[in-house]
This record gives sequence, structure tokens and C-alpha cells, in this order.
Amino acid sequence: MGQPVVHWEIAGKDAVKLQEFYSGIFDWKVNVDEALNYGIVETRGQGGIDGGIFAPPNGAAPYTMFYVHVDDIQKYLYKIESLGGKTMMPPREIPGVGSAAVFSDPDGNSVGLFTGETVS
Repeated sequence: MGQPVVHWEIAGKDAVKLQEFYSGIFDWKVNVDEALNYGIVETRGQGGIDGGIFAPPNGAAPYTMFYVHVDDIQKYLYKIESLGGKTMMPPREIPGVGSAAVFSDPDGNSVGLFTGETVS
């Protein structure tokens, strides 16, 4: 069995507007963590995986990303780079949750890696 997708993110200029948009379409419950400025979306109870909707820091461009759970981020980054991918964000700790990194595939698509609790 392959590594599971455990989290997704939608980042855009107006987080509140995006949270209302997706909540209105899909009836998603969004809990905003004010300290992180991050809207945590709960879909797991409906058979999905949880995610987040937020405004990226420093005026970064909007994006959508998913995160794959792995046991050792650096091991996977070495494998990714050996197969033509590129590390975009090295492993970074998420206090109380785990660690994450971002890579790009050979076509430039960004994908996240995550290790830690598989709770979004």
C-alpha cells in the first residue's frame, strides 16, 4: 500500500472569502485558529481528509497543495531528488503536530511531505 494523503491546503489573498466560498459549496465546517491565521476544515467525519484554507504569508501567490504522510522526510527528499524532483522547502517543524517539507516534481508541481500525527 502506498503512502496516504493526509492533509490539503487552499491558500489565497482573502482567506475569509475563500473559507465562506468553500463552506457554502460543500457545507465544510471551518474553525479559524486566530494565532496561526489558519482555517482548519473538517471533512474527515464525512469520509474525507481534513485540510486548511488561509492567506499565504508575505503576499505569496495563491496555491493548492496536498501533503503525503511519510516516516522520514529527509529520506524521501533524497529519493525525490534522485528521481528528478527538487526540494522547495526543507523540513520544518510544526510545533505540537509534526514536520513538513515541500518538493516540486519534474514538471514543477508542488507537493508536501508530512511526518507526525496524521490528524490535520
